[in-house]
Amino acid sequence: MTDNRPLDQRIRKYIDDAFRDVEPSQQLLDLKEELTSNLREKTLDLCRRGLDEEQAFREAIASMGSLSGLAEEMRSLSRKQSQPGHPAIDAHISNIGLVLGVLLVLFGLFTLTMTYYMDMEPTSVAGTGIFIVIGGPVITYSVLTRETRRKQGMNRLRAFMHAVAVGLLLFGLFSAVTSRYATGEMFIAIGAMMVFFLAGTGLLLYLLLTNPDRSKGCQ
Repeated sequence: MTDNRPLDQRIRKYIDDAFRDVEPSQQLLDLKEELTSNLREKTLDLCRRGLDEEQAFREAIASMGSLSGLAEEMRSLSRKQSQPGHPAIDAHISNIGLVLGVLLVLFGLFTLTMTYYMDMEPTSVAGTGIFIVIGGPVITYSVLTRETRRKQGMNRLRAFMHAVAVGLLLFGLFSAVTSRYATGEMFIAIGAMMVFFLAGTGLLLYLLLTNPDRSKGCQ
């Protein structure tokens, strides 16, 4: 199998150099990821057609055209966002989502405790845990899209997929508990949990293994 790591490093350096004077932002991170992926695919496609790596890389860059225009657009966008009076919408959404997610989890915990001491049916008690299942993914998405001093916020799609993975894991546990109390059979509980838990684990592992570096100023 061909080792493409030197090519990947060269492509990333080319993209990083093209945008080295642009202020780091989530939009810039997304754009650089897209350009890196496109340039890599184009280069490998030309290599498969018979060109050597050096020539294929140059041809791919030529076909992409100059990136100076995109760099200037990103600089302009960065200046506009840094001006007073432009609210950080993503930050507000993240804050609201984080508060909402925590409140949902707390509501679920309080309701679960309250119904437990009301001597209600075990199935009804376990059912109140659905608020925790909903709150977990909301917290996950809000934390991952939150920009910090050291890291950019995660790409919205990837953050959503992380939230889905966490939701699947929590729902698997929720299904297992409710199924166990509803049927009294452990094998049914395991079966109910297995599908969601395996899907969530697989998705989460894939995302963790393919997450890009979101550190600010990482070149």
